[in-house]
Amino acid sequence: MTLLQVTDLSVEFDTAEGVVRAVRGVDFTVERGRTLGIVGESGSGKSVTSLAVMGLHRGARIGGSVRFDGTELIGAPEETVRRLRGRRIAMVFQDALTALHPYFTIGDQIAEAYREHHGASRKAARKRAVDVLGDVGIPEPARRAGEYPHEFSGGMRQRAMIALALSCEPDLIIADEPTTALDVTVQAQVLDLLMRLQQDRGLGIVMITHDLGVIARVADDVLVMYGGSAAEQAPADRLFADPRHPYTRGLLDSLPRLDAGDATELRAIPGSPPSLLAPPAGCAFHPRCPVYARERNPLCTGDRPALRQVGDAHHNACVLDEVTP
Repeated sequence: MTLLQVTDLSVEFDTAEGVVRAVRGVDFTVERGRTLGIVGESGSGKSVTSLAVMGLHRGARIGGSVRFDGTELIGAPEETVRRLRGRRIAMVFQDALTALHPYFTIGDQIAEAYREHHGASRKAARKRAVDVLGDVGIPEPARRAGEYPHEFSGGMRQRAMIALALSCEPDLIIADEPTTALDVTVQAQVLDLLMRLQQDRGLGIVMITHDLGVIARVADDVLVMYGGSAAEQAPADRLFADPRHPYTRGLLDSLPRLDAGDATELRAIPGSPPSLLAPPAGCAFHPRCPVYARERNPLCTGDRPALRQVGDAHHNACVLDEVTP
């Protein structure tokens, strides 16, 4: 069952320097019980995409279509989006310390969200807050519910953010870099928690990250973004076994491998991501692309490439890739 269908999404911002085309023509779907991983370097448009789905942009021009369970969200009345946001679509933000309000206890913040969407009493909302804190593995949840965000460790704050997202029993969770700045042990615990909750509740999850190791662990499908556009899209196992876009291969080559020798050096992608104020002509990756550096193919600097099918459920935006008949 399709929970979320995004079609030709575009997001633009007017700035003093010009128009920032943060997202251009992005398509993806999220199924119930499955995880879509969105991966790319900083500035690729991952978080802008997620905020557009949540209806949290102010002053942006948003085009295309975002349909949640059949309801169109782009251009919908604010009240329609507000009823869905938090209740059926929830978000786990990247930095829990800044996302949580420092003046209110963890329990009060969870209870407020539950009361807003369910009309529950203060007593029922407080009980719900304690219950979900226990569900995400926080010890002594009744006591910890009365503490403030600064009294929680980084891992505990991230669990509290997940508890806040789960409090209204949503169908879809968007997790924006939920393990950034956490040590590997806590990172594994947070990812295991999300996967367990997905299995128990049939959640759809969008996992946004720059870490392909996280994607390999949790994602069923992967969307690789670069310069505000989709570079490659495929089931996770197929993408890792047969990456087709030079950018995807560059991301994978920059990861350490257990089967590589000790003397093997990591290969970084040269250069920097493009400015979204003035992106390069054609393929946004071509100034950093090793294939273009060898071949200097004019197709790379012509029209901006769109995703094309190159295999079963595998799509690539590289114009030099062989297209499946």
